[in-house]
Amino acid sequence: IPISDKTSHVIFVCFVLFPGSHSYCMQLGNDTEISEFLLLGFSQEPELQALIFGLFLSMYLITVFGNLLIILAVSSDAHLHTPMYFFLTNLSFVDICFTSTTIPKMLWNIQTQSKVITYEGCITQMYFFLLSALLDIFLLTVMAYDRFVAICHPLHYMVIMNPRLCFLLVLVSWTVSVLNSLLQILILLQLSFCTILEVHDFFCDLSQITQLACSDTFLNNMVIYLTVVLLGGGPLAGILYSYSKIVSCICRISTVQGKYKAFSTCASHLSVVSLFFCTSLGVYLSSAVTHSSHSRATASVMYTVVTPMLNPFIYSLRNKDIKGALKRFSVMASLKRSIILGLEKCPR
Repeated sequence: IPISDKTSHVIFVCFVLFPGSHSYCMQLGNDTEISEFLLLGFSQEPELQALIFGLFLSMYLITVFGNLLIILAVSSDAHLHTPMYFFLTNLSFVDICFTSTTIPKMLWNIQTQSKVITYEGCITQMYFFLLSALLDIFLLTVMAYDRFVAICHPLHYMVIMNPRLCFLLVLVSWTVSVLNSLLQILILLQLSFCTILEVHDFFCDLSQITQLACSDTFLNNMVIYLTVVLLGGGPLAGILYSYSKIVSCICRISTVQGKYKAFSTCASHLSVVSLFFCTSLGVYLSSAVTHSSHSRATASVMYTVVTPMLNPFIYSLRNKDIKGALKRFSVMASLKRSIILGLEKCPR
């Protein structure tokens, strides 16, 4: 890419993300050298590409279809218009966005036999990836608080978890996630990349891109570490606190049936939380132990692809309300289809 085109790419990305910063974007375009990145991803053996393509296409379609079913089931059933399922529909929507930021590009690269991602494409991917990942964490935290109120304060549940508070919690989650993503991208745009660089993953990971910069990355690393501690550790502490109170309340229930019923209301959420945080932690532990691109990419798949794919199964298989709503939705869809076919066959 000619230097003039690269500069225009930086200015374009900056204007899209920060429309009010005209002078800053122009200066940034003059100072930044832009590179293309190579997403090394998985095995480069040609005979495995078709298998990887089919596997990830299947997982992506299952993720999108499963989470869409959850959204449709909850929105079409008035019995599920409760705080817990309101948060669940938001989580399903974010999971679709989460996988859509990485998998389509990887599938496209396999199909075209190319590992290149442009600078602006990498910046855009990182922005939406950071946004979706942090939203996932916040929504899981909000859902933990919802379960805490439902089990520990059941008589005041509908008063505490009123529609205004639910909307406010989701709005704050979106606002903080957007601001964090903008901050991370803003300071990343100040870095310069001088050559074609290799990313040891199947998507643009913020920490790896930062390490590949030619310029000083002290500020970037500090912001990343603070973000992990505050926006990662804070919600995790909130989840652990909520579940410590939940366990304490369940232990005070006298009957075994009552304990089982109380625990079953939060079992699905606990499974999803454990899966998300354990796989996320596994990625960074594996990257610290080994520098193999294949090992890191495989570990990344667990929380970027597998977890969003399993969420609909966890919530539907362990939840009678969701299973009932899905059955009613499928029956209604079949009836509508039969009526439409009948009308089409009627003589005019």
